[in-house]
Amino acid sequence: MQPPPPPGAAPGPGPQQIDNNMTMSIVALFLFWPLAIPALINASKVNPALQAGDYATAQHHSAESKKWSKWALIVGLVSIGLVILCVCFLFIIAAANA
Repeated sequence: MQPPPPPGAAPGPGPQQIDNNMTMSIVALFLFWPLAIPALINASKVNPALQAGDYATAQHHSAESKKWSKWALIVGLVSIGLVILCVCFLFIIAAANA
């Protein structure tokens, strides 16, 4: 345990804050859940690692959560775009044959 700083001294750096990406993981869950599950698992491991003082592990889990969330968002948005494109194409074909 470190002694407190002397009076009038600037406070030292506090505990490092690392984003757990939980919000992005939850949003990704609605777009493409198979890739969002590892994101949620890693996001849930960030805060316990920070509380234990293991910043390297917390940073690793944060990066993994961000990676899986991004992939889930990309795959989900691309698949939604493809569905919209296919539906529009089918409407155009149906209108042309009517």
